[in-house]
Amino acid sequence: MTQQTGGRRIVTNMSLSLDGRYARPDDPRDMSWVMPYAVTDVARDHLTGLWSTASTALLGRVNAEGFLGFWPTVIGAEGADPRDEGFARWLVGADKVVLSSTLGEAPWERTTIADKPAAEVAADLKAAEGGDILVLSSASVIKALLAADLVDRLALTVFPVFLGGGPRLFDDGLPAGRWTLAAQAAGEHGTLSLVYDRAR
Repeated sequence: MTQQTGGRRIVTNMSLSLDGRYARPDDPRDMSWVMPYAVTDVARDHLTGLWSTASTALLGRVNAEGFLGFWPTVIGAEGADPRDEGFARWLVGADKVVLSSTLGEAPWERTTIADKPAAEVAADLKAAEGGDILVLSSASVIKALLAADLVDRLALTVFPVFLGGGPRLFDDGLPAGRWTLAAQAAGEHGTLSLVYDRAR
């Protein structure tokens, strides 16, 4: 795993519609709108660039159940894209911290359950040794970390679709601050990858 100099970074990753939503208004768990774009080279390369420097995954319970229920099945699957399989292997092997007040123990290997506020857990992880701490599409966790100004790298994939409603990632009242563009790419179907670093 890659060791960071000058402390660990908290890196958040989220897919957004062009009208700024991360989920449909009628069914927040329905991610079918993402699928045509998530399998593009831009999206796959974007995710690879994020996990390759990370050693810890920080997830909310709902996302943990989705990610850890699906991704291990990709390993060794016939016709799997090597980037998808690489991410799946990373996720299985990485240290995982799942924020939950309802799970008593982790049903997944290399996983710790934390029943504490996201900002507190993230600050503790940041103070420990290791590579980046990657927050994977867990909107409630990302929102809490943005509100606490703890996000060091903000990674987004923007897909050219309007959802016409639904929850937004960026709530009013976030701390004011500047971000610098670290990477950008555009590709198939108009998929856009953006990576911003917090200017402190």
